Amino acid sequence: MESKFAITALGALAQATRLETFRLLVRREPDGVPAGELARLLDVPQNTMSAHLATLSRAGLIKSERQSRSIIYRADLDGLRALTLFLLKDCCNGATELCAPLIAELTPCCTPGAKLSS
Repeated sequence: MESKFAITALGALAQATRLETFRLLVRREPDGVPAGELARLLDVPQNTMSAHLATLSRAGLIKSERQSRSIIYRADLDGLRALTLFLLKDCCNGATELCAPLIAELTPCCTPGAKLSS
C-alpha cells in the first residue's frame, strides 16, 4: 500500500459515522449488512449513509454486492489488512520485544468467539 492510499483510508475513517459503520461491518463479517439496515442501526438518514458508504468504498475499506433488491455492504478485509500492515510494517524498527505486546493484544481478536476490548 502506498502512502496515498493509506491517507485516503485514514481520512475516510476520520469521521464518527464512517468509523462506526466500518467497525459494524467488520463485526458483521462475513454476512454483511444491507444499506437500509446500516442507516437504521446507526440512526442516519439513508442519503447521508449512502455518501458515507461511497467514501468508505472509494477508500478500499468496504465493498458492496447486489442481492435481489438490496445492496449488501461488507468490510473489505484485504483493504483493512493492507492498511494495518502499512501502519505496522516498520514497527519499532524490527525490535520484536517492543512489538510483541501489540501483536499479543491483536491475536485474541482472531480466535473464534474471542472479543477485544474497545
